[in-house]
Amino acid sequence: MATNTSQEFDSVIAVCKSLFIKKTKDYGTAWRILRPSSITDQIFIKAQRIRTLEDKKVSMVDEGVIPEYIGIINYCVMGMLQLELTENDPYDLDPASVEQLYDEKVTLTKDLMFAKNHDYGEAWRDMRVSSLTDLILMKILRVKQIEDNSGKTLASEGIDANYQDMLNYSVFALIKLGLK
Repeated sequence: MATNTSQEFDSVIAVCKSLFIKKTKDYGTAWRILRPSSITDQIFIKAQRIRTLEDKKVSMVDEGVIPEYIGIINYCVMGMLQLELTENDPYDLDPASVEQLYDEKVTLTKDLMFAKNHDYGEAWRDMRVSSLTDLILMKILRVKQIEDNSGKTLASEGIDANYQDMLNYSVFALIKLGLK
């Protein structure tokens, strides 16, 4: 079966970005008030819910795992933006600026994905979605530890690289779940 990872990635991101921009128009950029650690906790909540749904196979709320992965992607973008934006930047960003910033972060993340796919041979295609969920949860625990260490690492990637990995794992999961 031929695959076009770039096209699949772009299709998933188009769905996520559309929702992100619509919510920006509805709510503005209220997420700008969140500290990076709060964004990490939001990603944790979503990943933990996915894991619970994978284990229990029953949902008490009428939403499955796809909206949660979309949420992880969008929170990862927020996290990357919050790490870059300062208190001197406005809290209220217009939707056009948000769209441009979103695209910049996603493009960097997609480039990273292609570099890793080259080295790993798209191994994610043979993984279970539940393993991708577990990798996201592991990355969250790493980010929490880095945050607890005031952002300092001795030999590890920083918070932004972990957000990028979680975004890419979520895209892979959504591709495997058939979101296109």
